[in-house]
Amino acid sequence: MESSSAQASGAEFTVEAVERALHQLYYDPDMAQKSVAQKWLTQAQMSPQAWHFCWVLLSRDKVPEVQFFGASTLYAKISRSWSDLPTEQHGSLKTQLISQVGHFASGPKMVLTRLCVALASLVLHLMPNTWPTAVPDLLREFQSGQAITGADGRVRCLAVLELLAVLPEEFQNSKMPAARRTQLRTALARQWSTVCPLLQQLLRQADSPAQVKMRVLRCLASWMALDVSLGDSEGLLQDSFSTLADPELFDTAVETIVSTISQPDSHRFADTLVKLMPQVLGLQDQLRKAVETGDMETSHGICRIAVALGETHCRTLLEHVDQWQDFQALVNMILYCTGIPGHYPVDETSSSLTLTFWYTLQDEILSFDADRQALYLQVYRPLYFQLVDVLLHKSRFPSDEGYASWSSDDKEQFRIYRVDISDTLMYVYDLLGPELLRNLYDRLGRLLTDTGRTAAWQDIEALLFGFQSIAETVDVSYSDVIPGLIGLIPLINVTNVELADTVMFTIGSLGEWLADHPLMLGGILPVVLQALSNADLSVSSVSALKRICRECRFSLQPHADNILAATQDVLVKQIHKSAQCMWLMQALGFLISALPGEQILGKLLPLLSPHLQQLGHLTKETPNPSNKTAIVHILGLLSSLFTTLDTNAEPEGSDDMAISRPAAAPQPDPHPVVVVLQQFFPLIQAVLSKWLTDSEVVEAACAIFDKSLKTLLSGFAPLVSQLSELIGQMYGAVPQAAALDLTRQLVHIFSCEKEHFAPVKTLIELLSSITLSIFQQEPRDHPDIVDSFMQLHAQVLKRKAELYLSETLDIKAIFYCGILSFKFPEKPTVKSTCLFFTELVPHCEDIPAVSEVLQEDGKLLLQSLLEGIGGLAALSVMEHFAEVLLCLNRHCHSLLSVWLQEVLLTPNFPSAHVSMEQKQTFNQQILREQANKRRAREIVRDFSQRCRGVHGTGVRW
Repeated sequence: MESSSAQASGAEFTVEAVERALHQLYYDPDMAQKSVAQKWLTQAQMSPQAWHFCWVLLSRDKVPEVQFFGASTLYAKISRSWSDLPTEQHGSLKTQLISQVGHFASGPKMVLTRLCVALASLVLHLMPNTWPTAVPDLLREFQSGQAITGADGRVRCLAVLELLAVLPEEFQNSKMPAARRTQLRTALARQWSTVCPLLQQLLRQADSPAQVKMRVLRCLASWMALDVSLGDSEGLLQDSFSTLADPELFDTAVETIVSTISQPDSHRFADTLVKLMPQVLGLQDQLRKAVETGDMETSHGICRIAVALGETHCRTLLEHVDQWQDFQALVNMILYCTGIPGHYPVDETSSSLTLTFWYTLQDEILSFDADRQALYLQVYRPLYFQLVDVLLHKSRFPSDEGYASWSSDDKEQFRIYRVDISDTLMYVYDLLGPELLRNLYDRLGRLLTDTGRTAAWQDIEALLFGFQSIAETVDVSYSDVIPGLIGLIPLINVTNVELADTVMFTIGSLGEWLADHPLMLGGILPVVLQALSNADLSVSSVSALKRICRECRFSLQPHADNILAATQDVLVKQIHKSAQCMWLMQALGFLISALPGEQILGKLLPLLSPHLQQLGHLTKETPNPSNKTAIVHILGLLSSLFTTLDTNAEPEGSDDMAISRPAAAPQPDPHPVVVVLQQFFPLIQAVLSKWLTDSEVVEAACAIFDKSLKTLLSGFAPLVSQLSELIGQMYGAVPQAAALDLTRQLVHIFSCEKEHFAPVKTLIELLSSITLSIFQQEPRDHPDIVDSFMQLHAQVLKRKAELYLSETLDIKAIFYCGILSFKFPEKPTVKSTCLFFTELVPHCEDIPAVSEVLQEDGKLLLQSLLEGIGGLAALSVMEHFAEVLLCLNRHCHSLLSVWLQEVLLTPNFPSAHVSMEQKQTFNQQILREQANKRRAREIVRDFSQRCRGVHGTGVRW
């Protein structure tokens, strides 16, 4: 094939050129050349010549790939360029196309299907006005053999079924106005009375080949998507069940039946649905046989049918009280599917399909009036207890040997499956109530206290799993079985990791209960602390301890030394991964927070000492990836600890509770965390002196102070001056966003404290000066710094706007930085810039420098906003642009009206897609809107969509 430059520039799209391009597309090993050919062929399909060369490409002497392209081109022209074809040519096109479908009736299949889709598209264009009898006409032509000469009945039958199948599918895939879609859907649905008897006849004929029956089933599914009457299709749908006995048709039959009975409005045909229940129940023998022989595909398919009927039409079937026995049999059939023997997903794959049915049934039962609800509960409550037994059995782990042989993917699927079971058990508790917990407790007690036999660990784990599933989200504080459960846990002989994990998660789920019953902590804490030393139980044991420390912190003083000793041991030995170490430090933060004030420092320093010593050694080493990881880890431990170390926290309901914070002497001043940070300061300075260019280390260091600030608030005051100086040194050496974000926290907390804010003011001026120099170079290389800089100044304006009265702060330069930031492609940066301007503009009334810059350069701000609205910025940030415009209109209305008039007079600004009239309308709408933020967003959104040429296309913003 020639170079595509000539072709792309408008060379003739001849048959020969198309065939050369197709050869290049299919056989050229060069991917670049394939891409060129693909683009050229797309252009060829769009060209006027395509109406002519497509027929030549369909010649019988062409190879299938060429014929397929010819059929695809014909479809493309009919579906996309219909308006290009004169009305008088519609008839000849129809005749030619029907003839071509006839020619290819015996194959190749891919060409026949494409031609049928093209014919379907033509039918949709002509129905119902030009060709109202399209479907019966086509059936008559194909059945009589007029359209397919020389072909036997089977070939003609398959061709017409292919056409009937793709016709509704093409309707679903076609784009058209809503009114036209409604009109066409109605017209097509009327044709079902013609199509359905033919399909039923073909399906019932004993000598119909499997291929014909498969096409019939596909047709049924396709037409049912048009919302045709399920009542009119009752016989055909019932006949479809007979095909489930044929292995060759089974999968197709399942898809057809499921899609048919799952149609959204099929509940209107309650009588038909009731008649289907015996058909579904009649599949039980086939289901059991499939389960017994390990035929997972068959059992899966039948399960899908039963669940589709039960789940989609649960209420309809429940309301047919006269059919309650059939529906109860269906529910039992689904329960059988839930409990299919074997382990999911290795031995079976069906049980997971049923779980949502049980939610649906429960919701429907509880939605009835009290009398009917009581009736249904009498019937189905015992069945839900059976369901719990089934679910617990299905959640059991296999043998150790079996589980070890599973693939990692199987194990992950089983984990997700257990999460789904856990959610189901939690939901079922709403129906069964405390009796469910008593049932679980009694069974667990029998397993653990029966000296006559040793219980399998899987059975114990499953019952604990049930407890944990419920206690995780349900308030069990009133349950009378929890004390017994707590007493049983130490009796469990934990010899298995999976069992141990569940024990830990169960203890964690009872954290709130333990807070109300602190005397029980003595028996349960040793179990958790012992598990901490096992790396295999890392997530579960650390999670359990963290929850206990969070919920029970005010009751843990007697156990504090044991907890601190155990956690310090595992931290020093580095038993756990970094994430779990952070959780441990958060747990200790909760614990230490609740201790008497005079004890806190004495607990903190020994806890932190080994880590600070290690950090000191690391700072003396030459920087390398290994010691960087260790440094970031230690810094993370400190920030995690300070995240939760809040000595101001009080126990919930402490006025009413007997258990509250231990009585203590007045807390020493300064705060213990401040003392630690003061001692730690030289060390962090030493770390930063070697790692200033590494953003990860800088962020980890800043996180320590950020977490401390958020926890201590004004208690951080003794460190403000020292920290401000450190931030200035960091940012002066290597500007990084973390330093700006930390400064923003200082502004937020100390803006109103005159005695502490002076160093912060000096810091802001220094950071602003350094950042302005970045804007003079390559700000696009630092979107994170620009984002944080805009956020910092927005916070300054919000909390301490008088800083903008300072002669050392270049307000005009900061304003211009904001203008540049509008043009950044990163959405967070643009959003932060809009926030800055919405805080800046209102101060035009009280800060002379702001008033001056808006008078001089407000028009430039407006131009930048309109450029973004016109297409430079993403649609998703238009609501923020709208807020800036609204702010300008509130505070600079007269100026804005002049600026808008001037800038919108510029031709093609902000977009060539909007007319002068549309711009004037936008002008008037914006100037009218000074209060309603929602309305301003709508105006800007609509105008932005018009500027982009996507108004009315459904593009979301």
